Formats: sequence, structure tokens, C-alpha cells
Amino acid sequence: MDATVKSPDFYPDTRPYDTGRLDVGDGHKLYFEQSGNPDGVAVLFLHGGPGSGCSPQQRRFFDPAHYRAILFDQRGAGLSTPYAGTDANTTEHLVGDIERLRDHLNIKTWLVFGGSWGSTLALVYAIAHRDRCRGLVLRGIFLASPAELDWFMTGMARIFPEAHRNFINFLPPDERPDPLGAYHRRLMDPDPDLHLPAAAAWGRYESVCSTLRPGPGAATPAPTHETPIGGNRQRWKSMLGIARIEAHYFASGMFLEENYILDNLDRLAGLPVAIVQGRYDMVCPIASADELARRLNTVNSGDEGAAPDYTIVDDAGHSAMEPGIRQALIAACDKFRTL
Repeated sequence: MDATVKSPDFYPDTRPYDTGRLDVGDGHKLYFEQSGNPDGVAVLFLHGGPGSGCSPQQRRFFDPAHYRAILFDQRGAGLSTPYAGTDANTTEHLVGDIERLRDHLNIKTWLVFGGSWGSTLALVYAIAHRDRCRGLVLRGIFLASPAELDWFMTGMARIFPEAHRNFINFLPPDERPDPLGAYHRRLMDPDPDLHLPAAAAWGRYESVCSTLRPGPGAATPAPTHETPIGGNRQRWKSMLGIARIEAHYFASGMFLEENYILDNLDRLAGLPVAIVQGRYDMVCPIASADELARRLNTVNSGDEGAAPDYTIVDDAGHSAMEPGIRQALIAACDKFRTL
């Protein structure tokens, strides 16, 4: 992988040359788009959450002259329908959806790019369909372990006590001993007066903890279960997909056996992998990236050139849009142009 050419800080914005909706069954239709070079190397972007959906800015990680970039909104996310739908929405369903999309687009192999939950899904997909992957570009590693889920729900209070206190205090006192169960019940409730404020509180907590420096959202008042919806309805509804689907997955252990990814890394032997990790990522702490990199090194011992390309960004947190993270991700994709 040639690293001699300096990568840009985002490629120019490009409009999709193709969009569509793929019916994957179970009442779900997935929005997808293609941009860049129709005859280029296919690269699949897997968004985080689960439930966050894609955005136009994410096309800009990929050289449009070289890559045929495919973005899609996973079940319940973004422009896919039904919005915030959790029925028939599991990790196994999403892996199957990726294969349906690959077949629908007549793609033999592709580079797979994923951050946060997208890194989890990329790894699970590659374990199941190693022969379809040219390589993996992963950011903000999340291995779906109970310890990582507990860190999100309680551990981040060590670094962001104010944000965690607001997250817990959103709930009535009698619901606070089991915050995941309480949020899950509220987010799944069909009444907007219950699920929309819960979505706003969940989304604010995750957003405030995602960057090294506080973003503008940190200054907004934290909602409580008694905060009236009022003029917040549309803004809070936009947070429902990620909050409800994350809680749905968290409550079910991400629909994966414990240690599933680490126990199956031997299936990825010889697969080129680039890992980009913020040193101060508080949502997906660096310990998981370190463990993944070390395990991949062991899997690939003796296979020259197959060790992961592991980049630690020392002045960044979790967000892919922090300058050091996005530059490292673009550089990683640019290196893959020679494969």
C-alpha cells in the first residue's frame, strides 16, 4: 500500500449517480446510493449506531476518481423504512442485507469501511463473507462485549460526570437503578410523549461524549422526562432512530455471542486491515482497538505484510469528523487504492 502521496482533508463533495430502495423482506426497504466512479473499485460504507444513518459528508472519505462508493442506511435508520423499526432488526439481518445489496449491485468484492458500530458490523460481515472483502478500514473499534456496553451506560461517568448525571437524571428516581431497561421501555413505547424526550436525552449523552472538545450540543439544556415536546418534535424525532435501535441492540447483547469477533479472527487471516483510533475515544475506548490489533497480529504471524495498519490519533476522541481521525481515514483509503 503506497503511502507516499499526501491525502487531502476530505475529497470534494459528489452527488450520487444512482439511488434506490432495496426490499430486503420483513417489511424493510433500505435506501442506498452510489457515487464516485461507476467503473471504480467498490467500497461499502457502514454507518454507526446502530441506527445513525448516513450523511452526504461521508462520501468524501473516498477518492471519487478511484472508488465506486456505496452508502446505505441500515434497517430502521436514515431514509430506510420503517424509520426506527426494530422488528426483524438484528446483526444477522444486517449481515444478510449487505450480501443482498452486493448481489443487487452485481459487485464481486469490495473494500468495507466502518466506524464504531460500523466497525463491529464490518468485522462480523468479513468473518461470514471473507471472500467478498478486499480489505477493511475500521475506526473507533467496538467489539460488542458486555464490558463495552457497561462502559457506555455507566463507565463514561468517570470522564463525563455531568453528561452522565444528566443522562441518568432524565429518568424518574424509581427507574434510575436500571437505566438501560428504563430507556429501552421508554424508547419502545409508541407514545411520542414518552419516546421522543428519551431519544433526545440518549442522543445528547452520546453526542457530548463523542468529541475531544465539546461540540455546540453540550450547551443545550438537558431534557428530563417532564420536558414538554413543544417545538422540539422534529429535532427529537431525528434522534429516535439511533436511540431506539441502539437500546434495542444493547438490551440484546448486540445479537452476538460473547467474544464472537475475537474468537473468529482466524477467518480473517491475510485480509488487509487498517485501524484508526482516537487516543481519547470515550465512547469506544482504545483498549478494544489495541486488543483487535494485537489479535490480528497473532492471527497473521508469519504472513508477511498482513499485520494491521494501526493508527492512533493522539488529539482525537470518537467522532469520525475530528480532523485527525478523518485525515487518517482518508489516508487509509488512499493506501488501499494500490491493492
